[in-house]
Amino acid sequence: MEKDVGRESAEVRLDDPWYDALASGWGELHEAGSGIPAAVPAQKSSEPGRSAADIYLEVQSSAAFQEVRSRYRRFVVPAALAFLAWYVAYVVTATTAPGFMARPVAGAVNVAMVAGLGQFLTTFLLTWAYARHARLRRDRAALDLRWDTQELTRGITR
Repeated sequence: MEKDVGRESAEVRLDDPWYDALASGWGELHEAGSGIPAAVPAQKSSEPGRSAADIYLEVQSSAAFQEVRSRYRRFVVPAALAFLAWYVAYVVTATTAPGFMARPVAGAVNVAMVAGLGQFLTTFLLTWAYARHARLRRDRAALDLRWDTQELTRGITR
């Protein structure tokens, strides 16, 4: 969100980095250097009785949306369960087997320290895997859905 300084300081303009500004004409200036974006002309909906809620419900029930959600769930649910199991195993082992966790591995480093650092490593690896999965399997389809939804709702007053 940007706020212009000066006489139009009361106006707040939302800038969406995912919105394709150049292709849509949004962000072009009314006058040279005025800093005020030109308005996108409102387009009439192909069906006059459709509301934005109807369009969003239609998109939500579409096969493309369901596929994006399915890909998300197929990664997140097993990854979250595996990480939770690993964390619970660490806590339970630390509580029930303090002798095992105190066993030295190298010098002053013991099994508990190695497992604790493994928790951090697992967090970073899971974050990397999630970002990679999203980039390769969901982002393009989700962006296409978003673009289509914006096109369908353009010109509808809420």
